[in-house]
Amino acid sequence: MTGFASHTGAWDDWSWTWELRSVNGKGLDLRLRLPDWIGGLEAALRARFQGAVSRGNVGLSLKLMREAGAGGFDRAALDRALAQIAAVEDIARAAGRPLAPVRATDLLTLRTGAEILDADAEAALRDRLIADFDTDVLPAFLEVRAAEGRALDAILTARLDEIASLVALAGGAARSRQAVQAQSLDAAVRRILDETAATDPDRLAQELALIAVRQDVTEELDRLGAHVDAARTLVRRDAPKGRKLDFLMQEFMREANTLCAKSQDTALTAHGLDLKTVIDQLREQVQNVE
Repeated sequence: MTGFASHTGAWDDWSWTWELRSVNGKGLDLRLRLPDWIGGLEAALRARFQGAVSRGNVGLSLKLMREAGAGGFDRAALDRALAQIAAVEDIARAAGRPLAPVRATDLLTLRTGAEILDADAEAALRDRLIADFDTDVLPAFLEVRAAEGRALDAILTARLDEIASLVALAGGAARSRQAVQAQSLDAAVRRILDETAATDPDRLAQELALIAVRQDVTEELDRLGAHVDAARTLVRRDAPKGRKLDFLMQEFMREANTLCAKSQDTALTAHGLDLKTVIDQLREQVQNVE
């Protein structure tokens, strides 16, 4: 989800600098810092992000400057702005807090000064800014994010390969412990039968079945394998997938925790702990995925 792009442009007597960056975020948080006197600019730029970005904290800033003495303004609006500035200066002077002199560039960058532009000039500037954003800013930003995404896909795939290998090792350890478990269970049954002559055979069978279920990790291993397949499919998708991968990370960790709780075997527990470590590493990387 991280990305960065900057671009400078110029047209007529205007010049500007764009800066667009994004960092990780659970949803899409779009923050725009734009000259608020250019009508329709913010709405148009927000529309550009729809479909292009779905996740992350995205910040866009535009610094707009105009050459001093440039024409194309409404003289009456300028006179009103100057009168307002004079009134403010009089109040500040009377309060003993004189203000710094106002420059022509200040008039053209502040809202009160920007109002001196006539409607046609404002529309022409807005259209040129939007065209510059479409051509140079947003494509560069998306390409940076795409390049990072390709590198991230390789990292995610490597982590999934590790998880798949550990699931296979855990399956082998689970099969290896079966003989030991059977011997332990048989010994426990003999001890109970020797000590309690009145044992109910049906109740004993139920208890043994419960013990077997509590120790069986087949379902956990099967679900871990299914989660690996689902995650691989998501990683290969050329579409937003971060939230679905977030959910899968929770399921991965739930199964690994259950595997460790049921283990009762040193080797199987070791593989379960390794699984939890790699899953946590994968979860950290998933936070970077859109």
